[in-house]
Amino acid sequence: MQVHQVEFLISAVRPEQYPEADRPEIALAGRSNVGKSSFINTMVRRKNIARTSSKPGKTQQLNYYSVEDSLYFVDVPGYGYARVSKSEKKKWQEMLERYFRTRANLVLALLLVDFRHAPSKEDIQMKEFFEAYEIPYFVIATKSDKVKRSQWNKHLAQIKESLDLVTEDQILPFSSKTAEAKDEAWEIIEDVIAGAYED
Repeated sequence: MQVHQVEFLISAVRPEQYPEADRPEIALAGRSNVGKSSFINTMVRRKNIARTSSKPGKTQQLNYYSVEDSLYFVDVPGYGYARVSKSEKKKWQEMLERYFRTRANLVLALLLVDFRHAPSKEDIQMKEFFEAYEIPYFVIATKSDKVKRSQWNKHLAQIKESLDLVTEDQILPFSSKTAEAKDEAWEIIEDVIAGAYED
């Protein structure tokens, strides 16, 4: 997709704050600092439409971005950040469960994991959550530029095994620094949207 128009719409917490469900929606989930904001910026070719932060756990709402007036990207709160209180974590969990269970136009969840490391316990739980609620998902392995090409097969195998995936084809190594696999990521999104709306 050639992106010319993108805008930040709203930081939502409750369903009544969500934008109208008039277009397909792509949710981005992952640990704090895995690179969700950088992924969005790379995909839409903007430097700062999604604010990156040096402070993990800063995203505490569902941040909606409108792309070409044809789809939404939704940056959901990062998980796995230890300094967030238990009560705050519970609020986030309830907010995310409500969102993922009820948002009718959600066609795809992108699970972002750090290509350099084995998926965390929270990554595995998020993947299992998507499967339990029958939400289509795809794994984006960020920071691929930090892994030597000769090590890619090893890291892909590690992610596949940890997440109990059927095939490594469910994982896309991606780099926001080099825009590695940006076009492939758009192809995945567009194919899912086409399939969801073909009827």
